[in-house]
Amino acid sequence: METLISQFTFLSDQPLHDKSFDLFTTEDLMKLFEIESYKAWVAVEQEREVEEAEATMQQAEDHFDRIMESTMEEFRYFEEEIERMSKSEVDSFIETAESGRKMEESAASVASKSSYPGTE
Repeated sequence: METLISQFTFLSDQPLHDKSFDLFTTEDLMKLFEIESYKAWVAVEQEREVEEAEATMQQAEDHFDRIMESTMEEFRYFEEEIERMSKSEVDSFIETAESGRKMEESAASVASKSSYPGTE
């Protein structure tokens, strides 16, 4: 683009020095200048679109991160709750087993006392 501008500047000075200079010579240069300007505009637009896409992607990633953190927090809470429930059930099973063992010992003691006729 800078090369085109310097060529255009050079050609625009030519009519001042050369009276036979054909002004249509600058027409091709103007077409090139127009094409380069359009390419530069397209590049700027594409860059803007890329920046917008990157910003949108960053927002989506941030949203995803928040959702994942919330989900993990909920999972940790659920895991703790399941552990508490499991511990409570295990404690209940141990208590029931202990109670059954004591009843068995008591029944065995009663049975052993009643099996001897003179020990009552």
